[in-house]
Amino acid sequence: MTSSFVGYEQRGGIGYITLNRPDVLNALNDDVIKQLREALFALDDDDDAQVGILSGSGRAFCSGADIKQRQMRPVEELARLGSPQGRGAHIEDLLQRFANWKPIVAAVHGYVVGAGYHIALMCEMIVADPETQFQIPEIPRGLWVANFWKLLSHRANGGFATDVCLTGRFFSAEEAYRHGGVDRLAPRGGHIAAAEELARALMENPPLAVREAVQIRRLAMEELELWSRLARRRDLHLTEDFRESARAFAEKRKPVFHGR
Repeated sequence: MTSSFVGYEQRGGIGYITLNRPDVLNALNDDVIKQLREALFALDDDDDAQVGILSGSGRAFCSGADIKQRQMRPVEELARLGSPQGRGAHIEDLLQRFANWKPIVAAVHGYVVGAGYHIALMCEMIVADPETQFQIPEIPRGLWVANFWKLLSHRANGGFATDVCLTGRFFSAEEAYRHGGVDRLAPRGGHIAAAEELARALMENPPLAVREAVQIRRLAMEELELWSRLARRRDLHLTEDFRESARAFAEKRKPVFHGR
């Protein structure tokens, strides 16, 4: 299966899902999210696939949300949608509600930013190229960060999660690994091979037992997402600061915030 932005193929029991929008560092617009969902269903339906590997083509795994398409929608549309995400294109729902619950390894490199890191955190394990740079820019963009903080705190320690969420700073693969934000550091340029090695190790175990563990873990992740959804302020995407941040990003200038 190959769509315009996401590819799926199976080799040797591994289902390879690839984000394929390299000209914009695999930024996530509504179409990418919907096509990724279909690729995940293809993995779930593939009787010959036991484990999935999710990666990005080109110079990065994923640079996060497509700012111009998702965050610069008209205010009226943002209010109607309830978030910058289009209907049927919510990243929180991507790894939920499957029949077979196959484990997925995120093999990341280049930049892993915002929604891209969110997707990786939802995967069972994360393998990173040592040159990878991570960022959670939601607060600098004027958006809620509850889901990121909750998911990262589940993997890493709370102090590290608070640091990178509140500052919005970049952090390296080595720092992420040291705190538990990724599970394996690969040799330079070897993130796919390292993910394949990990996938083959998972495939040595009884598949039904593995899938039960995956389902239990994903349900726990869904509970964390639900908590963050209920706890967060609902109108940050309608504030002047949010619009100013999106405009400043598009115009390549420093934003000026007024707290409204």
